[in-house]
Amino acid sequence: MSLATNKKTVSDSTNKTILVCGAGGFIGSHLCEHLKSLGHTVVGADLKYPLYKPHSIVDKFHQVDLRHWSAVNEIFTEGFDGKPFDEVYQLAADMGGAGYIFVGENDADIMHNSAKINLNILEVMHQHEVKKVFYSSSACMYPQENQTDPNNPDLAEATAYPANPDSDYGWEKLFSERLYQAYSRCHGIDVRIARFHNIFGPCGSWDNGKEKAPAALCRKVAKAQKEDTVDVWGPGNQTRSFLFINECVEGMLRMMESDCQEPLNLGSTRKVTINQLVEMIAKIAEKTIYINNVNGPVGVMGRTSDNNLIQEKIGWAPDENLEAGLEATYKWICWQIEQNQIDV
Repeated sequence: MSLATNKKTVSDSTNKTILVCGAGGFIGSHLCEHLKSLGHTVVGADLKYPLYKPHSIVDKFHQVDLRHWSAVNEIFTEGFDGKPFDEVYQLAADMGGAGYIFVGENDADIMHNSAKINLNILEVMHQHEVKKVFYSSSACMYPQENQTDPNNPDLAEATAYPANPDSDYGWEKLFSERLYQAYSRCHGIDVRIARFHNIFGPCGSWDNGKEKAPAALCRKVAKAQKEDTVDVWGPGNQTRSFLFINECVEGMLRMMESDCQEPLNLGSTRKVTINQLVEMIAKIAEKTIYINNVNGPVGVMGRTSDNNLIQEKIGWAPDENLEAGLEATYKWICWQIEQNQIDV
């Protein structure tokens, strides 16, 4: 699927050697594919290869456990054909949707695994004198009391402190933001930090327990009859904003080309309720879907991106075409369901 947007894609005429950690994941695999299309040399690293992307999206892939310092050090020692990395994108983390990060039973793994990965990558970067890194944080690091009103969440970057994230996943993200900023101050590493807000699109988790709301709801609607009922966790009036993967990748590249080292929100300002999201997907599917709101992990009641600072600092903010992104995601998930039925 093309990553073209309605804005000119950032491109640097210089061929860079770039390491993408978390290249096997949803955002990482899209990023690798796009960086490669721009002519850069791309090295990927992850526990697994991308499930829904060809191996050709990178020039080399290290299937390694980034929690091990020796594995990370070997990647940086090797570089690519002896060339050191010009930039690093660090997206590797233990994460998932509400059914993974808000149930409590995964908290120790989430905090331990992600923190260890970030500690390893930063220290090895410092030792190998690699000076530029993008870190993917999350809106989950914002104080939960700022997100109790579905209609008026307050997630401007300046509201991050006093800190009180709604989950241990959010606490780890906040810790890691501080970690990257400390390495920037103490070791001169040029850091970019984006606080992602619900990134979605094709080629991501949709049926493995780590899927997020758009993919999970697209799957439920796709599997429903022409007139049917689907279960939706929570009261349904909880609000979120959702950013299509194309715009996320565009924003990441624009942040890297900017000189802004402050953490910035990267998300959509258009908030919808979860029940409204189901209705939008049902319209795309041309189905009559009735909603059964049931108990389940919900997280905060209101969350949407505040894009004032990213507009001020880099002169750009994401496109808000949620319908187009949902249609692309829904069609891809329908295709996945059909393929799985054929394979059975």
